[in-house]
Amino acid sequence: MLLMTLTACGFRLAGSDPLPGVLARPYLSLKDPYTDFSREFEHQLKGAGATLQNVRANSTATVEVTKDLVEQRTLSVSATNIPTEYELTYTVTFEVQGPDRELLAPQTISLAKDYSFEENILLAKEHEADILRQQMARDLVTIAMRRLTSLK
Repeated sequence: MLLMTLTACGFRLAGSDPLPGVLARPYLSLKDPYTDFSREFEHQLKGAGATLQNVRANSTATVEVTKDLVEQRTLSVSATNIPTEYELTYTVTFEVQGPDRELLAPQTISLAKDYSFEENILLAKEHEADILRQQMARDLVTIAMRRLTSLK
């Protein structure tokens, strides 16, 4: 009964907006298909009902990821000149081309997170950086998918 009430009022889970028809069969052009963002973006597009095309000519639109970059910057160092804090920045630029016009101008989205670093627990801190990078990639995909669902 609760489920029927929620669907009747138009309730939808966050991030479950349908893709516009022009993105039903997109060609996904990735700078690097093995990055965290690329893999998650492809997964989310398929999950939203898109049928990814292997050939650009068969597609209804082209989603091109022109920048997919993770940068690490030292924020602070100890008295012995050993880094104690880093900042990870994940930046992605993408655009959408329709068959006859630009549907979405190049969009650059970026997230930054910092984490502490301790030399004596190096493996754990490297794992923490990996987890942060993966989470930022998921967050960036969520932002990109919201922008794609807003296309007319």
